[in-house]
Amino acid sequence: MKAVVYTQPGLPIQDAQSLYDAELPEPKVGARDLLVDVRAIAVNPVDTKIRASRGGEQPQVLGWDAVGVVRETGPEVTLFRPGDEVFYAGAIDRPGSYSQFHVVDERIVGHKPKRLDNASAAALPLTSITAWELLFDRLAVEENGGRGQTLLVVGAAGGVGSILVQLASKLTQLTVIGTASRPETQAWVNDLGAHHVIDHSESIPLQLEALKLNPIDYVISLTHTDSYLPQLVEVLRPQGKLALIDDPAQLDVMPLKRKSLSLHWELMFTRSLYKTEDMIKQHQLLERVSQLVDEGILKTTVGEHFGGICADNLKRAHALLESGKARGKIVLEGF
Repeated sequence: MKAVVYTQPGLPIQDAQSLYDAELPEPKVGARDLLVDVRAIAVNPVDTKIRASRGGEQPQVLGWDAVGVVRETGPEVTLFRPGDEVFYAGAIDRPGSYSQFHVVDERIVGHKPKRLDNASAAALPLTSITAWELLFDRLAVEENGGRGQTLLVVGAAGGVGSILVQLASKLTQLTVIGTASRPETQAWVNDLGAHHVIDHSESIPLQLEALKLNPIDYVISLTHTDSYLPQLVEVLRPQGKLALIDDPAQLDVMPLKRKSLSLHWELMFTRSLYKTEDMIKQHQLLERVSQLVDEGILKTTVGEHFGGICADNLKRAHALLESGKARGKIVLEGF
């Protein structure tokens, strides 16, 4: 089967071996696995992080967003059958979706939204799971709850922020404030449903004060949390909650103590990595997201379509993500 691979970690994306086209054996299904004919994928920051840090003698396949058609099912599969159109974010401890065929556990897979084409649907799984778990699991906000409370999303124009703003503004009564630093990304966040958009390159406390929105009940920080932390602690209400997804080299949490602030870390791969008893919740979550899309409540977060799935196009996608200038999700379609 066709695939895009690498072996040596840490190579600059311009290097010919950072990602290259290859032929690999078709994978075999396990008991609860689906073999998926991959039709479209999306690229995420985790792809660039794994490429920078993890390699091996055998070709490594990245990619944790996919849309495709079920070709074969394992003997214990009950949720899907061959011919079903599916979307999912995969598992970080298994080969990824930069491949013509891909094996994935049915418990982390959902049926693709009917109203979206393959590329548009590929933008949603990883970020939808991350955003949903941040808001409803980690911060324990209830659907249709949050009346009179505020949520600040730092880095709201990226992949996770783009779906998080929609979930918070459509499914809760929170007042949603997103941050973005460029006119085009600020317009994007506003269009997604944020009630207010501020610039994280300027003073966050002063901007919130001007909007009469200080203090804040919940903060979700999606990027550069270590550099924003003093401002986030300042604007959070006593006993407020801070959640994050990024990987600061260091994070001094002592300033949270004075206000009794709680800290919540989200990794959407935890359930699949540890085969938790509630692993099937990601299937249920994706089914709900698919329904919300088909009802017109949520929309795709595609920012760029980079063409076919090949090494050259994936290098372009990685370069854009590494620049920090991506808006929404980058998708590719077809081998």
